[in-house]
Amino acid sequence: MTDRPLLVYDGDCGFCTRCVRWAERLPVRARIAAWQELDLAELGVQEARARHEVLWVEPTGRVLGGAAAVAALLRACRPPWPLLGHLLSAPLVRTAADLGYRWVAANRHRMPGSTPACRLPPERRPGRNSP
Repeated sequence: MTDRPLLVYDGDCGFCTRCVRWAERLPVRARIAAWQELDLAELGVQEARARHEVLWVEPTGRVLGGAAAVAALLRACRPPWPLLGHLLSAPLVRTAADLGYRWVAANRHRMPGSTPACRLPPERRPGRNSP
């Protein structure tokens, strides 16, 4: 583990990769890596979770997923993005953000930049431990 947080995303998903490239331009003060390139056990993350949602792994080992991970990512960027990250973490907004994240994740195969891998159910997407 390092002193910087780590954003973990699905490197087989074109939409996810496009979102990460956008985040890199903000810029974000974090490392960013596809889960397929990481030792998930070392991070304390199960592969099923990494396939299911974007993850934010803090230097302490705390893991946030989904909309909470996106909010943490935004808080680690230069202004004005931290304001949006804090807003997404507010109680009422957080509920809406969670719903929105789940909808986007379930429909990522319909989003710009999607790939055929995005259409597969999570357990059938390519990955280092896939048959």
